[in-house]
Amino acid sequence: MVAEQLPGPGTVFLNVNWNFTAPVRPGDTITGRVEVIDVRSDKPITTLRTTVTRDDGTVALEGTAVCYTMAIH
Repeated sequence: MVAEQLPGPGTVFLNVNWNFTAPVRPGDTITGRVEVIDVRSDKPITTLRTTVTRDDGTVALEGTAVCYTMAIH
């Protein structure tokens, strides 16, 4: 999701702070959600809020990720 869609191709993680709050087992359906919560004006760096939720509504992962997006030529 991060490198392909948001913020886009050429993105790498600089830092992640994830809390794994519940297990995900084979056969579970999960939904990932990424929200941009900060964009630096001086560098191509974004901070994302990340959440993974199981189909029963249980949050399995929550936290933040700081990303750097390089220009792809």
